[in-house]
Amino acid sequence: FIPLEEIPQEGGESSLHQLLEAFISAGRVDHVAMVMGLHPQYLSSFWKTQCLLLRMDGPLPYHKRHYIAIMAAARHRCSYLVGLHMREFLQVGGSPAWLQGLHCAPQKLRNLNEINKLLAHRPWLVTKEHIEALLRPGQDSWSLAELVQALVLLTHYHSLASFVFGCGIRPEGEQDVGSSCWAPSPHSNSSPASGDSVGGSGGTDAMQEVEMLMERMKLLQENQLEEHGVTQEEMATRFELEKTESLLVPSSDVLDPSLQSNIRCFLEDPEFGYKDFTRRGEQAPPTFRAQDYTWEDHGYSLINRLYPDVGQLLDEKFQVVYNLTYNTIAMHCGVDTSVLRRAIWNYVHCVFGIRYDDYDYGEVNQLLERNLKVYIKTVACYPERTTKQIYAQFWRHFKHSEKVHINLLLLEARMQAALLYALRAVTRYMT
Repeated sequence: FIPLEEIPQEGGESSLHQLLEAFISAGRVDHVAMVMGLHPQYLSSFWKTQCLLLRMDGPLPYHKRHYIAIMAAARHRCSYLVGLHMREFLQVGGSPAWLQGLHCAPQKLRNLNEINKLLAHRPWLVTKEHIEALLRPGQDSWSLAELVQALVLLTHYHSLASFVFGCGIRPEGEQDVGSSCWAPSPHSNSSPASGDSVGGSGGTDAMQEVEMLMERMKLLQENQLEEHGVTQEEMATRFELEKTESLLVPSSDVLDPSLQSNIRCFLEDPEFGYKDFTRRGEQAPPTFRAQDYTWEDHGYSLINRLYPDVGQLLDEKFQVVYNLTYNTIAMHCGVDTSVLRRAIWNYVHCVFGIRYDDYDYGEVNQLLERNLKVYIKTVACYPERTTKQIYAQFWRHFKHSEKVHINLLLLEARMQAALLYALRAVTRYMT
């Protein structure tokens, strides 16, 4: 969704320097790195983590790491990532026979199917029994260290699939000139607004959206200083309302049937997907109280114990993206965007059932317009349904780099949510 001419200009020199480093270590610069290069500080952190996961010492052999990446990306029909890792799998000596489909892979890898499916779509269903089944002694059993590396790889690639679809990234060989370039914007070189706001009124509306958001952020920040008392009951109610809000996500008929052939062979139970909590009569997942199992106090130390170094890099990546700011919003400078970044992060966790006791979910409703919520929920829960239209409909006056920033927050919040469910199950198994 992002025009090519946007890519090198916005990040300036340091961005290009990052890309060159990436190019040297991988032999090429892929489109994911080019888009992430709009935020060089993040790209650097992401690259170090992915490098450790795929190329450095670890419990799993290299070819199996790439096969797990294929299995994870296939859950969201992400042909970009599946194709990329099929090539990498062969380059590190993987057997071509395995690429005929899961039925040709060793049983040990096939045993990951269930947990792959749950982490991709309904991570709240992962239990210590799933962990126990994989670790049970036998010919195809996993060691705890191998399993933790596999869990990190699965959640990494589920989330990266969200990023690929959220930004509309195409495989390197494809240049779709017709739809990848926006009409030049009358407002700013890098705003996607113009393509959709035909005539003057659309542009004015988009301007008003920006001003309204600025006003709401300011009010919320002032209110926080005054410490308005909201009861715990009210906070809980606001979370439930947010979690069960009905949003019209694009239907699945936008999926391109031609994509399915090379991906379907890596999928079992392809119909299994995210379960919306809004359907009447269906049991919403039990709320995961963030305070009961946090990344900082529990997840981080568990990973570091079983898979050294990766905990540190994941932690740095979460921190970088959560605190990343240029203090700008659309055409405004000198803006404190912390309340907005927190609302986006907490909303992603909310759609996966995670609640922060000390957060007022009323803020989500005030700061995230409906079109943005639809976009976030689609990219986080049904990434393969993301369309260029829903990318264009939210924040019409914002730069592409700001929309990429949202996708980075989404990627990391989604990964952390799934990892928390997985690691909680590992902790329960161990205790």
